[in-house]
Amino acid sequence: MKPARKDDGKPAAEREKKRAASRERVRKHREALRAQGLRPIQIWVPDTRKPAFAEEARRQSLALRDDPHEKEVLDWIEQIMDYSGWA
Repeated sequence: MKPARKDDGKPAAEREKKRAASRERVRKHREALRAQGLRPIQIWVPDTRKPAFAEEARRQSLALRDDPHEKEVLDWIEQIMDYSGWA
């Protein structure tokens, strides 16, 4: 259920007209994107703003800090990186 919104003092017809105009702009924008061969998707990602995210990232980083295999992997990544074209 959507929370109740405060009445901005404008007539309901005017508010609906603005909503309809907004919906139309969004529809046209999405139509243009689809015409470019794009399609909408939705993905869920970790919320990096949460303190628990930083804590877990730190925990994982510390767990790998002295891991010899991790150093080997990082060294390999450095060797194969192609920096051409980077500013």
